Amino acid sequence: MKNKKIFLLLFIIPILSFTTHKYYLSLTQINYKSETKSIQIIINVFMDDIETALNKKYNIDLQLTSDNELKNNDVYFEKYLNSKLHFKVNNISKKYTYIGKEYDGDLVFFYLEIEDIKEVKNIEISNQILMDQFPQQENLVKSKVGKKHKSVLLTKKEFSSTLTY
Repeated sequence: MKNKKIFLLLFIIPILSFTTHKYYLSLTQINYKSETKSIQIIINVFMDDIETALNKKYNIDLQLTSDNELKNNDVYFEKYLNSKLHFKVNNISKKYTYIGKEYDGDLVFFYLEIEDIKEVKNIEISNQILMDQFPQQENLVKSKVGKKHKSVLLTKKEFSSTLTY
């Protein structure tokens, strides 16, 4: 009996603890730059997740970071972000400019900018990135306006929030 307990502790429990668990999380960083009167936005998502979502939504085969990667993938990235990510600044809807993207390991960084913002009293963000594809997706938003930092975790049920400064 004692040998069975030792066997369980030494072999079975470690094997069970190595089961994979997938986390679905993105990070959106919002930074107001008073000197340029703009809001700079950086979004990082896992490459395999965004690739899966766009391949399904647009019936394409992105093949990110491969020799067969679509040359016009920025068109799809921009179209996707425009459908899933919206901002209001001081209660007024604002369009952002898609600057581009960058790959780093298993992450994709998207760079966006909202121009002509004299001051920021509040930012409302609606972020449904990857939520259609992955219902357990969570989108963390961190912001900095002046010396004030705010953050919020958005989910499929609560995908919008207003940050007041």
